[in-house]
Amino acid sequence: MSSQRHKRPVIAMLGYGSQGRALALNLKDSGYEVVVGLPSASSSRRRAKKDSIHTVTTTARACAQAQVICFAVPDHRHGAIWRDEVSAAVQDGAALWFLHGLSIHFRQVTVPGTVDVLMIAPHAPGVAVREQYLGRRSLSAFVAVHQDASGTAMKLARRLGHAIGIAPSRLVPTTFEHEAIGDLFGEQAVLCGGMSALIVAGFETLVARGVPPENAYLEVAWQLDLIIALIKQHGIEGMLRRISVAARLGALQTGPELIDHRVRAKMEKLLNRIERGQFARELEKLDQTALNRLNKTLSRLSNPQLERAARKFRE
Repeated sequence: MSSQRHKRPVIAMLGYGSQGRALALNLKDSGYEVVVGLPSASSSRRRAKKDSIHTVTTTARACAQAQVICFAVPDHRHGAIWRDEVSAAVQDGAALWFLHGLSIHFRQVTVPGTVDVLMIAPHAPGVAVREQYLGRRSLSAFVAVHQDASGTAMKLARRLGHAIGIAPSRLVPTTFEHEAIGDLFGEQAVLCGGMSALIVAGFETLVARGVPPENAYLEVAWQLDLIIALIKQHGIEGMLRRISVAARLGALQTGPELIDHRVRAKMEKLLNRIERGQFARELEKLDQTALNRLNKTLSRLSNPQLERAARKFRE
């Protein structure tokens, strides 16, 4: 297996959603042989074949052919797929590549000591991973090694990172633990859960005082990407220095008042729940029925008036 590592290893891509497809195409265009592993009834098989992926087969057969196995399926399915299809097929000396640290850190997947376990986690959805590769631009990504059976796991991770379009300087070292906990907390407290709730609360406050829904939407949601772009380029202080005097004064007066010690206490409680593995256990229990039920409740996180206003300005 070590001699194969010095060549370009065969890579099994388990899953062919947005991220799995982007990674598979980038790897293929970089000269790697990619084998896509999917259930026989998967609707993604047709897309993979249309993309000229040479081999599309079952998950177990893909793993048996590969030296690197990439888990590009949703995190909550990792444990079952590992137990039912991957564990018996994986070769000694192979490498398991994860896109997040969750299933390894929270022990939903427990691996033998004969395989490498590494992570390359791009900081972008699949569409952007593909677009940046085609444009010869590099995203950033977390990189980590959980188990180094071969002694060359990090070297392999950097090779794979380069193959999917991540420049060595944009690979950010981390651990599976820090990525898993930070990713879950960031999504729930700030990026998705917290931000959505803050936008809806601001929208509803303005509309209740007579501001038209379209105006309220433009004020509390539409301009977010402009502020985020400034933060990414200049930091929060740099962003504050580049906005209007009125916005700067208002931010200094009200930001700490709105996001106060009570919010921080709730964030601490949320982080404790994540660190104890409670959320990961709930996630692993999701079956298709529960997932369908979950998707039907998404409207509770928004407001019908906000959604109608958003549609008017959608390109």
